[in-house]
Amino acid sequence: MDGSNSTRHGGQILVDALRLNGVERVFSVPGESFLAVLDGLYDSGIQNIVCRQEGGAAMMAEAHGKLTGRPGIAIVTRGPGATNASAGVHVARQDSTPMILLVGQIARADRDREAFQELDYRRVFGGLAKWVAEIDDIARIPEYIARAFHLAMSGRPGPVVLALPEDMLSASAAIADLPAARPVMNAPSDSAVDAVVDALGKAQRPLIVPGGSVWSARAADDLARLAEAWQAPVAVPFRRQDRMDNRLPQYVGDLGVGMNPALGAALRQADLVISLGSRLGDTLTDGYALMNPAEGQGRRIVMVHPDPDQIGTLWRADPGICADPQAMLAALASRKATRSFANWTTGLRAAYEDWQRPRPTPGAVRMEEVIGWLSANLPDDAVLTNGAGNYAAFLHRYFRFKQVFTQLAPTSGSMGYGLPAAIAAKLQMPERTVVCLAGDGCLQMTVNELSTAAQHGANVIVIVANNGQYGTIRMHQERHYPGRVSGTGLAAPDFAALARSYGGHGETVTAQADFPDAFARAKAAHRLAVIDLRLDPEALTSSATLSQIRAQATARD
Repeated sequence: MDGSNSTRHGGQILVDALRLNGVERVFSVPGESFLAVLDGLYDSGIQNIVCRQEGGAAMMAEAHGKLTGRPGIAIVTRGPGATNASAGVHVARQDSTPMILLVGQIARADRDREAFQELDYRRVFGGLAKWVAEIDDIARIPEYIARAFHLAMSGRPGPVVLALPEDMLSASAAIADLPAARPVMNAPSDSAVDAVVDALGKAQRPLIVPGGSVWSARAADDLARLAEAWQAPVAVPFRRQDRMDNRLPQYVGDLGVGMNPALGAALRQADLVISLGSRLGDTLTDGYALMNPAEGQGRRIVMVHPDPDQIGTLWRADPGICADPQAMLAALASRKATRSFANWTTGLRAAYEDWQRPRPTPGAVRMEEVIGWLSANLPDDAVLTNGAGNYAAFLHRYFRFKQVFTQLAPTSGSMGYGLPAAIAAKLQMPERTVVCLAGDGCLQMTVNELSTAAQHGANVIVIVANNGQYGTIRMHQERHYPGRVSGTGLAAPDFAALARSYGGHGETVTAQADFPDAFARAKAAHRLAVIDLRLDPEALTSSATLSQIRAQATARD
């Protein structure tokens, strides 16, 4: 559309710019500071998902960015609306997810007087976003939106924040639209591909680590072909388990919080790590205990990353290659393998499969069996989401992800993420089964978004791991101050009744044998559903009970 011959208010100009950039859905909490944008959305064809709190809206936008590779859009009001949304911006920052947060702002004439809800967004979001700006001139709205899309998708993807003064949005002008932003082409050179092939040819114990936030089905296929050709092991970073079909013999597990100790040992032993989009940060290296940049690497690291500033930040890459990891994978998969690492890979795969054998936990309902059932019975393209908490470790350990775009979880460890992410996924892919795993503490961070799911027909299935405590913090508390329980007990509503109050389906499961039928009824309901699992507080982790952790800490002291 060319708006040069028609006069439009700023809100309409902005919405037209979003539409030209392929936006079909935004997530918002309404505010009087951006009424003109709401007016622009009225007959735009862009779906406006009205959320219950700005943190939930921002998390939905972030999850949308993960699923599509293009910026998810959140629109919130000034002051408390923006600060609430910062939780989702932080997820996008640490997860390298393309996202744009649009914030209504006070009128330009009132700035620097501490007007009602006034904030300096450059200072508020300066450490969180890739770029923060305020649009003062209505004529520059298309320019700013184009730049926001470009920056959110380029290099290391991430969040962009734009503040929109309300008087600027309500003003009118006749200005032209700009073409949609497109990602920068960043293909590796032949010599770069040669260097990676050469490094593999000289290795004895390599480990391929695919990461980054933007992935595709083709990238998963290329990764599988590369690993099979070389019989090389693939270990994914924390909460990137859907980068490769976990059933393939070259998949050896995930590097992250609660990782298989045998895989951690393999990372320490590896003489070559090929990082394809991963930053190789602290969660992947067990707080740098397995690889410490300050103590020398003891191994060769090949780092392929779209952002040159990320290469060499922690590790001395040999070589460091600024390129799209997916393009590198496509090139590597087309090359002939010069050797095989079958023995090394077979041993790591055996350790992974042993790690997946359920270790019984206490209680009448057991998370290891719930996750095992889901892994065996859900469709291959089912989407699983979660936030933060020890319950997620059962998912990481016992579920086998089969396809791309089936795992949505915050590498930043943000509580409350699972439900908003599930809503975003169901809206984007309504034909898929979408299951949110959440602890009773995690869910209560964003439980009000059940109302959003009901209003917009996002028929997600929420499974609550309900043990009456902030389990992860209790675990650390018992390790450091055994027996001195403080601040980790947790009350919860009747989650099943809460779901029914929103017009959804709700059940409480108190016996393991009842779970499969409960899940079948939840799926058959074809509406929002919540299954409340009543867990034994003793079942604190997938590897140790509360009593065991306390006894170990007491013996150590």
